[in-house]
Formats: sequence, C-alpha cells, structure tokens
Amino acid sequence: MRKRAGSVPLENESFGAAPLDRDCRLKQNLRIPGTKGRSPRDPDCDSSEGMKRFGRRYGLWSRLRMFLVFLVGLYIAIPFLVKICPAIQTQLVFLNLVRFPYFIDLKRPQDQGLNHTCNLYLQPEEDVSIGVWHTIPAVLWKEAQGKDLMWYEEVMSTNYPVILYLHGNAGTRGGDHRVQLYKVLSLMGYHVISFDYRGWGDSVGSPSESGMTYDALHVFDWIKARSGDNPVYIWGHSLGTGVATNLVRRLCERETPPDALILESPFTNIREEAKSHPFSVIYRYFPGFDWFFLDPITASGIKFANDENVKYISCPLLILHAEDDPVIPFHLGKKLYNIAATARSLRDFKVHFIPFHKDLGYRHKYIHRSPDLRQILKDFLGNTEQQ
Repeated sequence: MRKRAGSVPLENESFGAAPLDRDCRLKQNLRIPGTKGRSPRDPDCDSSEGMKRFGRRYGLWSRLRMFLVFLVGLYIAIPFLVKICPAIQTQLVFLNLVRFPYFIDLKRPQDQGLNHTCNLYLQPEEDVSIGVWHTIPAVLWKEAQGKDLMWYEEVMSTNYPVILYLHGNAGTRGGDHRVQLYKVLSLMGYHVISFDYRGWGDSVGSPSESGMTYDALHVFDWIKARSGDNPVYIWGHSLGTGVATNLVRRLCERETPPDALILESPFTNIREEAKSHPFSVIYRYFPGFDWFFLDPITASGIKFANDENVKYISCPLLILHAEDDPVIPFHLGKKLYNIAATARSLRDFKVHFIPFHKDLGYRHKYIHRSPDLRQILKDFLGNTEQQ
C-alpha cells in the first residue's frame, strides 16, 4: 500500500515517555512542510520557558532585596557601634593607621627628593619616640652633603628662621603634599622641622590630643635650644591647626610665644568640623547624630578648640584657606578668623586671613602650589630669604 504523500514521518512514537523539557526540544525540532522552517509552538513549552524566566528574575530580585536589607541594617548598626566603642570614632579623627604612601622609608628622606634633610628621633616621654625631619634652607644644600646630625643641629643657629610644621591626620611626615611644602619653604630660606606625632609613621606611642600637644611642645623646646636668636614660626595644617593652637596657647601662658602662628585650612573646633566633614553627610540628619557621633569624641578627651585657644594667643596670626576645600569648609576658617580678629589677646598683633579662590583648585592641601605664597609670607613674616 502506498504511503499518503502528505504524511509526516516521526522518528519516535513515544512522546509521552519523555520529560517535559525533552518533549519541548523534540517538538521544536519537528518540521511541517510549508512552514518555512518554523516549528509549531506548544503551550506547555511556552509555559515552561516562562516559568524559568520568572524564576531567574525572582532569584535576582530576592538577592537584591537581601543586599538592600543588609545595607540598611549596617547603616543603623554603625551609630550604635560608634557609641558603644568610642575608640572607633577616635580612630576616625586621627586616622593615624592610614599610612600613605605605604612603601617609603622614613629614615631616608632623600628618597623623597629631600637630599638636604636629616632624620632623627626624639623622646618626649618614657616609652614614646617620635621621628623628626630637619630640612635646611636650599642655599645650604651643597654644604649639607655628607654631614652628620651634629652639623645639622649647629647650622640651625645660623642666620635663617625656623618653621615647625604640624601635619594633619592620616599619612606621615613623608606625605607628598607635605614634602612639596617643605621644598617651597626651604627655597624661601627657612629651616623646616617636621615630625610624626606618637602613633603616626615610625613614631612610637598611642595617639591622644594631649600627647600630640606634648610632642609638639618637646620639639619646639628642642628647636629653641639650638636656633639661637633666629625667629621660630609654627605652621599647622588641618588637624595640625588644633595641635598648633594648643601649643601656642601653652607657650603664651608660660610667656615664651613663637614669633608667629600660621594656620592652613583650620577649623573652629572638632565637633563643628566632624559635623561638616564629608564622611558625616550620610548621617548628618540621623536622629541623635550629636549623641551617637559627636559626644563620643568629646568623651575621649578630643576637643581641638581653636576657637577658644585663639582668645589666649598673643603673637601674629596668619590664616590660609581655599574656598573649594572639601574637607574643612571655608566658612569654618572664616569663622575662626572673625573670632581671632576680635580677641583681646591679639589686639596688638597682626591677624590676617588669606582666601584662595575656588577656581585655583587648591582644595584642602595644595595651597603650597600658589605662586603668591612667597609674597604672602614675605609680607607677613618679613623678607627672610637669603640672597
């Protein structure tokens, strides 16, 4: 008997025995003459594929939802962790464990392009050691080659002024922007003494506001014992402005003030700075922000009250601040100036505020790039450059 011409031969008669997904694959391979290669659609197959797509979408959404729940839980938990463990907030203020750049040898300042700098260590207290760099005026560069620590100490008494530099939080005395400032000041004819507070860099000890202030006092006294009648200026940057005003207030109280105080990117006090810091943006409107975040700072003995200290300072004061500073807002530096300008203790001394326009891009730590800095210091401190 002839086969009917329109019949379609099937290779497997037992479709019911195959699982559904295999059945769908087999049906998709089925070809009907006149359909131009298209396979017939089966409702069961469409339903199976739809369920798989839905399952994948649901799994992705489920994971995303779990991640969002985790973030919200973490956001709520952090304030309680800070409140329970004030040491967390203390570390956020000091950031002394953030050592950048990481792979530099602080015993070798010449590796940072300071080949007229010596490294030494001082001991303010028992079990405390601080690393110090002494950069001499650039005009003495050739004479300094191959000299020992004794020579560096003796040359401090020659006719060049000295700047004690107090750096901010994070990093070390070998930070790039700090090194660039040393070079600028050295070219202007200054000795530059910089050091790492206890707990920073290769200095030994645990950080605290009182400890940092005592370290600075010890270095200042070390300088005065070797600088003869040369002027000694104190320059603080960022968190270092808090150390600087603590130090100068103490020096004025014992009637040994420095010849001038320079504050670069200062704040009023640590509470106002913490509230204005970019890290606090996501929590600024969190209920109980002060109680969770600011009170633990105060409870840890950290105040850095520049706004109070300037009322007890009796020496010339210069404030430098960039309008585009993203770390310490410009308005805090201006507010500090307004307090200092009306302070009775400063009425017989110069108090200057120098703003740097936001278009210059100096931000928080690049004021040393200003070509006007040389003239600003000349006008305020006098012409200390040696021809």
